[in-house]
Amino acid sequence: MRHVNQAGLDLIKSFEGFRGEVYLCQAGVPTIGYGHALLKGESFPNRVSREEAETILQKDLEKAERAVLRLTKVPLSNGEFDALVSFTFNLGSGAYQRSTLRMKVNRGEDASSEFGKWIRAGGKISKGLVRRREAEKKLYLS
Repeated sequence: MRHVNQAGLDLIKSFEGFRGEVYLCQAGVPTIGYGHALLKGESFPNRVSREEAETILQKDLEKAERAVLRLTKVPLSNGEFDALVSFTFNLGSGAYQRSTLRMKVNRGEDASSEFGKWIRAGGKISKGLVRRREAEKKLYLS
């Protein structure tokens, strides 16, 4: 299976940031490590180390990687793949599946402008998501 390369991993980690304790993300979801949304019944009563968080992140990224591979019908460069995995990791495979971004990618069209449409959290424009989508667009075009 294809995996995100170091540039994609660095982008994801930089935007997710590391938090060793459970916190609520912008969407109000209990989260830990590098953006790991706690699953039903899952708890982390103690802190997680960076190493543990990286292991959890790798498992989470595999889900996003599989979704991008399953939903994308055209060959992708490393930059395109990494950007789409970052997008899918952040928003979920359903968002990617329903997106005009995916439709344009699969039609071989320039899809880079679509990243900028996904910048809201809780109904409000998020400066962090604006920066993330710009970084994903830049990686996609690299």
